[in-house]
Amino acid sequence: MTRVALIAHDEKKPDIIDLAREYETLLETFDVVGTGTTGKRITEATNLTVERKESGPVGGDTQIGAEVVDGRIDGIVFLRDPQTAQPHEPDISALLRICDVHDVPLATTETGAVYLLNGLAEDVEFEL
Repeated sequence: MTRVALIAHDEKKPDIIDLAREYETLLETFDVVGTGTTGKRITEATNLTVERKESGPVGGDTQIGAEVVDGRIDGIVFLRDPQTAQPHEPDISALLRICDVHDVPLATTETGAVYLLNGLAEDVEFEL
């Protein structure tokens, strides 16, 4: 089954919730994993089941990175806030690098997320 990670910085959480609502029917066919607060907010706003990792600043990004290394993640949507410095920036950079090393698609913008989800939908022959 396709497994996708959904992550968002605080300022981008409303955007990822909107995205999850828009793509809820598709995401229901995937295993969805997310960092702590993002996963909680998505499950509260949708009918999706999200496997929640730790919050990003306390290791959630690293936990998802480990799944990438293990070949368990097919794509990541990580809506980042480019205007705000993040205290866990080294973890974020490591996740980005791991995705590059393991050739796992990663979208950091809403437009990129739409392309990523549509691409994953084509892989599983999902009707949008």
